[in-house]
Amino acid sequence: MTKLTLEVANSIINRACSTASGKGLKPLSVAVLDAGGHLVAFQKQDGASMLRFEIAFGKAYGALAVGFGSRWLDKASSDRPHFVSGLTAISGGKIVPVPGGVLVRDQAGRLLGAVGVTGDTSDNDEAVAVEAIEIGGLNAHAA
Repeated sequence: MTKLTLEVANSIINRACSTASGKGLKPLSVAVLDAGGHLVAFQKQDGASMLRFEIAFGKAYGALAVGFGSRWLDKASSDRPHFVSGLTAISGGKIVPVPGGVLVRDQAGRLLGAVGVTGDTSDNDEAVAVEAIEIGGLNAHAA
């Protein structure tokens, strides 16, 4: 696979939502971006609060921007706050530096895009993203 298609993106979203429901998590919102940072698909579960699109998108976008999962950005925001502040500024505020943004790679290691999940704790958001990506035979990179 060399491209993250709409069919694959929707499959990731469906798996994320069913995983969250099965675990009794709060309502989630899931954004899937291609390797260029363009939105492929987004859905939110019933009851998800406002601004969830922006948060899910920002987690995935931030992961793509630095080439690491957004957990790396979360740590960097403590270790190097000026760096993360600068990234956020030059991205026009698009980057959300908290866990839940996970890179998607194919079996050959090629970057396909990223998934951003928000709605529960950041750790749960990230775990759901990883599980949804890996169930489909792709590789998730959260760190």
